[in-house]
Amino acid sequence: MAAASLSHLSFLSNPSPRSLIVPSLRLTSPSRKGRVGGSRFRCSAGQTGFFTRLGRLLKEKAKSDVEKVFSGFSKTRDNLAVIDELLLYWNLAETDRVLDELEEALLVSDFGPRITIKIVESLRDDILSGKLKSGSEIKDALKKNVLELLKGKGSKTELQLGFRKPAVIMIVGVNGGGKTTSLGKLAFRLKNEGAKILMAAGDTFRAAASDQLEIWAERCGCEIVVAEKDNAKASSVLSQAVKKGKEGGFDIVLCDTSGRLHTNYSLMEELIACKKAVKKVMPGAPNEILQVLDGTTGLNMLPQAREFNDVVGITGLILTKLDGSARGGCVVSVVDELGIPVKFVGVGEGLEDLQPFDPEAFVDAIFS
Repeated sequence: MAAASLSHLSFLSNPSPRSLIVPSLRLTSPSRKGRVGGSRFRCSAGQTGFFTRLGRLLKEKAKSDVEKVFSGFSKTRDNLAVIDELLLYWNLAETDRVLDELEEALLVSDFGPRITIKIVESLRDDILSGKLKSGSEIKDALKKNVLELLKGKGSKTELQLGFRKPAVIMIVGVNGGGKTTSLGKLAFRLKNEGAKILMAAGDTFRAAASDQLEIWAERCGCEIVVAEKDNAKASSVLSQAVKKGKEGGFDIVLCDTSGRLHTNYSLMEELIACKKAVKKVMPGAPNEILQVLDGTTGLNMLPQAREFNDVVGITGLILTKLDGSARGGCVVSVVDELGIPVKFVGVGEGLEDLQPFDPEAFVDAIFS
């Protein structure tokens, strides 16, 4: 490490997160008991194609974890089960009634007015033109319409991490959406696939945020850069973390940020400062700016996403708490309205319940 650039970072092994006292910034290393078990491959910083292989493994993992996604969307699926009943004895004479009730089922599941009308009118046209002649054909066409929308407007569901290390991912969002927890679960998943992860505790506003992220670092077996002073600037913490990421041979730097209301413009401006600080250290970074959205809020998440996107340019979404909501249609709505891909979905409380988003698995899960 270059002493001049990181003189105020300390290296500690086997830390106790609540007993460390180091001035300004500190870097903690995980104890052995916190390390994640054997990964599926190892790749040093000098090897090429690392992020390509990492993306492929995450995609494969998403397809292999279909059962988690299926169970996670059970409430939405129950809401949409009425569609099967409607189509079971469908006949042409009842087309208008059936489509009206199908429209209502989609709206209740938070598909949103625009996308719901678009889907229903497409089905109506195909029915009246004779393309769809049975209930099963209508169901298949419904699933196809939703899948095409997700793939068309939100096609880049894999993490786009570039070709240089470290890749930098910023996590942003409002308070209470599950931002820090999502970062911890993402670190766990990436670490399990062989990536060397450095966390950056950039939430310098909330007192307990650093402690919470340190606990996640210990659980995941990752190192973390934390501000010791209460008045430290988030941009400074992230800047130093990326410097450490470059010098320490890390693959990915995961940057937490302070939760903020999208209407608080001074705090939103701080995000711009964080983005600039990261880019100054690592040209082209951050590679991803992922916004965490609370799935239980349904369509109310759209104004948040628009504001954050206007300020910092969101590259992907993490939708959390979908297992506790019957509003899974909001996944489709947010992609349709914003054209921003969903990268991960939270479908449970467990460490592995932050799942890479797979459009086919999602459509099968809600319309099974």
